[in-house]
Amino acid sequence: MATIPSLTELLQSGTHFGHRTSKWHPKMKKYIFGSRQGIHIINLEETQKSLESALSFVKSVAQRGGTVLFVGTKKQASDIVQQAAKSCGMPFVNKRWLGGTFTNFAVIAQMLRKFKDLKRKQERGELSKYTKFEQLKFSEEIKTLDDKVGGIQDLMRIPDAVFILDIRKDKTALEESVRRGVKIVALCDSNVNPQNVDYPIPANDDAVKSIELLANLVAHACQEGRDEWEKARARLGGSLVQQR
Repeated sequence: MATIPSLTELLQSGTHFGHRTSKWHPKMKKYIFGSRQGIHIINLEETQKSLESALSFVKSVAQRGGTVLFVGTKKQASDIVQQAAKSCGMPFVNKRWLGGTFTNFAVIAQMLRKFKDLKRKQERGELSKYTKFEQLKFSEEIKTLDDKVGGIQDLMRIPDAVFILDIRKDKTALEESVRRGVKIVALCDSNVNPQNVDYPIPANDDAVKSIELLANLVAHACQEGRDEWEKARARLGGSLVQQR
């Protein structure tokens, strides 16, 4: 199991800084230690406890062959989310959440098939038979689809869980997860309502160091679970089936 960061490590990452006291959400009260110069201070002992539960959960998902979708579309989270998800072989959304990703997955699946088919044809040189203008149009379409669904191109079904970096910015991802019964792990700053989050992690969701620390911890837990899944598959000759 990933080592839970010390209070000092969390402090150094700025994880304790919430938003202005005038912008807080009352349902975050139990996670708030106090305030300083008009800024709420998050109780890092609560962060540690919540992290332990969240990391244990995501590890268990990966341990049974499940999928955790990483979501973070705001500027300072985009690259971090992509790198963290790729490091543990999980899908990600880091540019824009497509409405209907969960609630209308059949349409998204069609888009994914088209993207993968075009990419495969491009890699095999099968598009070279078209005119240069047509090839340019195909390239533009592949680029557009990559921006939209590149991070979820291997998603064959709705994932078992989502890890959301900012539930205000990506509220549609939160809403669709709730509607489809997908378990939610999320950073919860002092200005959000954690009510619909199954595994809230009280933390600064704006500071790059805080986002990076926590996203990498979730990725590490996913990788640990996936490693155990692969070992179990190897013992059983690759016959292990993913469990929901």
